[in-house]
Amino acid sequence: MTLGKFLCTWLLPVVAIAYLGTAQATDKDLAARVDRVLAETPLIDGHNDLPWEIRQRYKSNFGAFDLKNNLSQTFGPKGELPLMTDIPRLRAGRVGAQFWSVWVPVELKGFEAVQTTLEQIDIVKRMTARYSGDLEMAYTAADVRRIHHSGKIASLIGIEGGHQINNSLAVLRQMYDAGARYMTLTHSSNTLWADSATDNPAVHGLTPFGVEVVREMNRIGMLVDLSHVSPDTMKAALAAAVAPVIYSHSSARALVDHPRNVPDDVLRLVAANGGVVMVNFFPAYISDAWDRWDADHTAEQARYSAPPFGGLYIGQPARAAAALASWEKAHPKPPATLAHVADHIEHIRAVAGIDHVGLGSDFDGIPEGPTGLEAVDKYPALLEELMRRGWTDAEIAKLAGGNLLRVMAAAEAVAAKLRATRAASEAVNPPPAPPKE
Repeated sequence: MTLGKFLCTWLLPVVAIAYLGTAQATDKDLAARVDRVLAETPLIDGHNDLPWEIRQRYKSNFGAFDLKNNLSQTFGPKGELPLMTDIPRLRAGRVGAQFWSVWVPVELKGFEAVQTTLEQIDIVKRMTARYSGDLEMAYTAADVRRIHHSGKIASLIGIEGGHQINNSLAVLRQMYDAGARYMTLTHSSNTLWADSATDNPAVHGLTPFGVEVVREMNRIGMLVDLSHVSPDTMKAALAAAVAPVIYSHSSARALVDHPRNVPDDVLRLVAANGGVVMVNFFPAYISDAWDRWDADHTAEQARYSAPPFGGLYIGQPARAAAALASWEKAHPKPPATLAHVADHIEHIRAVAGIDHVGLGSDFDGIPEGPTGLEAVDKYPALLEELMRRGWTDAEIAKLAGGNLLRVMAAAEAVAAKLRATRAASEAVNPPPAPPKE
């Protein structure tokens, strides 16, 4: 045996083992760094839709399931995919605070939307009371810090759509009193006073009443959430706001040209405003290839079985399913990964600055998460990835929750001043929509 062959045969495995040991030690070091950061700064997720899943799957009956169990392998009563959220996985994910979305569908209008929102708020409060050893309601930045230091997870409430106040500033104020600390100005459809990102433009931003909504939210201390709104609405709200805004669950439009994401020119305005963009994990918002595949997949479904009259195989579900399966085999779903989320975080940091980026997963409001970020136990893996990319502990702390805590405290300070100088708005409700021609 030659000396070269000896080295290849015997020394390379030794080098490989040594390298593996170094990599494992590095991973342990990263995990230890994450632990140190999150012991001091709560990891705050800006958006989780568990309350609606509790309503839909279990009829708001907390006796029908137990969040103290790991539910990652538990399918819903009608075969729904397992929940992405439970207390063991929140603990594994080192979550320090969670904004629970009290979303209701845009199809609910008027008083029904208001009542259903209050019922969703009730779910959050009942859930927090039922699991009081792990969860506690929070209403201020100081509450979040106190609860985190006590070893519990702070529970906060966010309203996901301006339709949920039924065009009433009085209802907006009552929602704040009920515990809501942000409101998304629209959801998937326009309101009478604000344009959604996923609806045809109607008012091209905000109406005068919409400006009053933003002003009143600033006055009472409710965060203005610009996820789901159009770029014109984003700009109008940023122009009207005197407190920092948030995006509770949106990503970077320069990387994925999806209307739910934030354009670079708006990111710069957010930085000037002092706000924060909390990055969404939904594959369609973080991977351009996945977004395009999803659009093609939807179109293919319609081609085979578009109700009520279209589709090649309308009324033939087995044939339509077989055709779609054949298309899926020929067009496999592209990957969407934790690295894509990290890319969006880094882009927002590059454009807006380290002080203006956060985390807003949208867990249990999305059908799936990216590989590596499938559920609430995976946040540390994302932070470790950013550390591998050179992020310092101080920068990780800002991303994890420090930036949002700053925004919350700033909004509270603005509200304290405005309440002393500005009376509650007496703006009339917006006029009814014009009749369709």
